Amino acid sequence: MVKRDVYLSDRPLEEAQADYIQLLQQAGAINPGRPELIEVEKAAGRITAGPVYAKVSSPHYNASAMDGVAVRAVDTFGASENCPKRLKMGELVRMVDTGDPLPPGCDSVIMIEDIHFVAEDEFEITSAASPWQHVRVIGEDVVATEMIIPGNHRLRPVDLGGILAGGVTEIYVYPRPRVALLPTGSELVQPGAGLKEGDIIEYNTRVFAALVDEWGGLPIRYDITVDDYGLLKERLKSALDEADVVLINAGSSAGREDYTAELIAEMGEVFTHGVAIKPGKPVILGLVNGKPVVGVPGYPVSAVLGMELFVKPVVYRKIGSVPPARPLADCVMSRKIVSPMGVEEFVRVKLGRVGDKFIATPISRGAGVIMSMIRADGMLRVPRLSEGYNPGDVAPVELMRSLEEVRETTVVIGSHDMALDVLANYLRKIHPGASLSSAHVGSLGGLSALKRGEAHCAGTHLLDEETGDYNVSYIKRLLPGRSMVLLNLVYREQGFIVAKGNPKGITGVRDLIRPDVGYVNRQRGAGTRILLDYKLKEAGMDPGLISGYQREEYTHMAVAAAVASGSADAGMGIRAAAKALDLDFVGVVEERYDLCIPGEFRDLPYITRLLEVMELPEFREEVRSLGGYDLRDCGKIVWESE
Repeated sequence: MVKRDVYLSDRPLEEAQADYIQLLQQAGAINPGRPELIEVEKAAGRITAGPVYAKVSSPHYNASAMDGVAVRAVDTFGASENCPKRLKMGELVRMVDTGDPLPPGCDSVIMIEDIHFVAEDEFEITSAASPWQHVRVIGEDVVATEMIIPGNHRLRPVDLGGILAGGVTEIYVYPRPRVALLPTGSELVQPGAGLKEGDIIEYNTRVFAALVDEWGGLPIRYDITVDDYGLLKERLKSALDEADVVLINAGSSAGREDYTAELIAEMGEVFTHGVAIKPGKPVILGLVNGKPVVGVPGYPVSAVLGMELFVKPVVYRKIGSVPPARPLADCVMSRKIVSPMGVEEFVRVKLGRVGDKFIATPISRGAGVIMSMIRADGMLRVPRLSEGYNPGDVAPVELMRSLEEVRETTVVIGSHDMALDVLANYLRKIHPGASLSSAHVGSLGGLSALKRGEAHCAGTHLLDEETGDYNVSYIKRLLPGRSMVLLNLVYREQGFIVAKGNPKGITGVRDLIRPDVGYVNRQRGAGTRILLDYKLKEAGMDPGLISGYQREEYTHMAVAAAVASGSADAGMGIRAAAKALDLDFVGVVEERYDLCIPGEFRDLPYITRLLEVMELPEFREEVRSLGGYDLRDCGKIVWESE
């Protein structure tokens, strides 16, 4: 057993980044490699190791820029509308096509459109030609010995054209740094392998490889290394022999089988172990055999963030460049974001433009939720000495999608429904430049977002206990005096999601207070939570008697997942969620799920595009196939305010 003495620091991000780059520079560990000579045609995206100079001029002769007649300009002087001038074909008056060499003695070209032939070899003109008119002179584009491209320049497709035009066919570029990717952990299995409890699919290094390739490096992915100190040491030695930079994924924290920091310290030097960021704190920044070695945390969001913050600058400097900054946009926070003091937090957000404001809505903040990176439109940095943001606060957000794409996003905030995901998919299919952003904050949260002007519409299914109607009374109370429309999306079955075969024999709300039944609830303000409370009140039951009543999830699928995992025996949700995870379902009620839309948005593309999708037979069929849905009023206005 190897003796372990791990210490996680809390170094500020900027300090850790700057110090690591400085130390690597002093050690010569991030100098670009020896330049290599490659064909220009294969050089797109590579970084020039020095300036590129033209060997020849382009064009290398005086060339006609038009179809017409080459002449001496002096021979055309005096021509006018009132006094046309006639020229006869000869040595100094000759027909030329675009790109032809200019005949000796000629210094101008008259376009064929400006010529009127009066005989087979004679024409007249009504305006004089100026010297070098419609002529591409020698070196107009590139002059021999002129610098075409500077050093340390990332080559674009148009650059290749300019270089080749200058007569250069091979250039020196910096080599792509070889980056070794070492996945570690006895729990890891390769994608596609049969899974047993405790197995984790190894996909991090696939993500790393794509990032390294995008940045200009050459990824080298190693096989999984189990949690064995000696084996990891041998694997690291091999990687150092083969690569310029080594990344060890996982094992960077302070657990019993987290060996990365100790191993780097034994073989080289650890500069930093632990940075004051969330997620991604246990990153390790080290140097072994004169090469950067980075311990990247295992959780996927922490891993990607660690790559962006610490590995990307290293790869870019190894190719003689610096990482480009992401564009920023000032956005209004749609929800309160609480963040711990002393830690710089990176919060993934969905974005959309509502009116003249860009709205940012936080999504899952878990370090293990790779889907949060897929769904994110931007990254909000909460400063280290801040406690977060309040709703309505404005803060800069790093864009992960183009601003134009964000402008074309329909923002739906409110209750979760799986039909929204289908709606978003078909919207993207028929309008590739548009998208739908849905944030799941519950029906009441959605109506509050509309009140603050932070969404184009809200998903809502709020039951009025007195009337038995849906949504209208809540809108009248929360949005008085506003022009509002209720557009139906679906009717859906709500009930209890239970394990396959319903082993606990759950048939209704009264079974929830049994001591052998564990429950998982929806968050406060969710229409599903309000429905449950209504049914409990109707049955005269105390919610406090339900084991798990205080346990909250934000989506129907999260409730279904809790039941599927065995951590809960029941949870209220929609039939479609139960069907998706092959669970059983105990129906309670059919409810109406509507989109609440402010009147000023109903005729804008954000909404009209959704209506177009709702009319598609294939959209309706896919929603029905999910189970428990009726689309009898889909796309219809079921209520509007006076």
